[in-house]
Amino acid sequence: MRHARMKRPDYDRLFEFASQQGGYFTAAQAHAAGVSGYLLRYHVRRKRYQRVPARRGLYRLRLYPSVPNEHVIEAWLAAGPEAVVSHDSALALHELSDVLPTKVHVTVPRGHRGLATRAGKKGIQVHTATTPLGAKEIVIRQGIKVTTPVRAIVDAAQAGAAPEQVTMAIRQALQRGVITARTLRALAVRSSRRTRALIEQGIRTATAA
Repeated sequence: MRHARMKRPDYDRLFEFASQQGGYFTAAQAHAAGVSGYLLRYHVRRKRYQRVPARRGLYRLRLYPSVPNEHVIEAWLAAGPEAVVSHDSALALHELSDVLPTKVHVTVPRGHRGLATRAGKKGIQVHTATTPLGAKEIVIRQGIKVTTPVRAIVDAAQAGAAPEQVTMAIRQALQRGVITARTLRALAVRSSRRTRALIEQGIRTATAA
C-alpha cells in the first residue's frame, strides 16, 4: 500500500502568515503551510514558538517584536477565520472617540457564532451578521481585519454605545474625511429609530461645530 506523501513544511509561508498578524498564527494556518501538530509541539519545546495562554490553537513566534493591540490580535484570531473586529473595538483601532472596550468585539456570520464563542471565550464579545460582511465593509489595520469607520460607527450606535462616544466618533471621522454624512446615513437606514436619531444628532453636532 502506498502511503500519502507528507506535505513539506513551508516555514517561509508560516512566517508570512505570522508577520502579517503581529507574529501570531493559528494551528490551521500552520497546517496550511505544511507544519504538522507534531512539528508545532517540537518548535514549542525548542522555544521557537509560544502557545498563547487560554487561546487554544493560537501560537506566536517567540522572538517576534511586540506590536500594538496584541490582545485584539489574539482575540480576533481565536474567534475564527471569519471574524472581523467591529463595534467599539473597531472604533478604538480607527482612533475614533475615546472608548475603552472591556472586551474585544468581533462580528461573525450567524452560522459561525458557536465556533467563535467556543474559540475565544474570555474577553471576546461576539456579534453576528445575517449577511456576511462585504469586502467594502472591511479594511486591514495593524494587520487586523476590522470594519470600516462608517460600519463601526453604525454598529456601535446600534449596539448601545454611549451617545457622546458615537457623536465624538462621527465628528472625528467627518473632520478627517474618512466618512461622509451621506454614506453614514445610507448605512444607518435599516437600523433602529433610536440609532438613526443618534446618527442624525451626531451629524448635526459635527457640522455645526
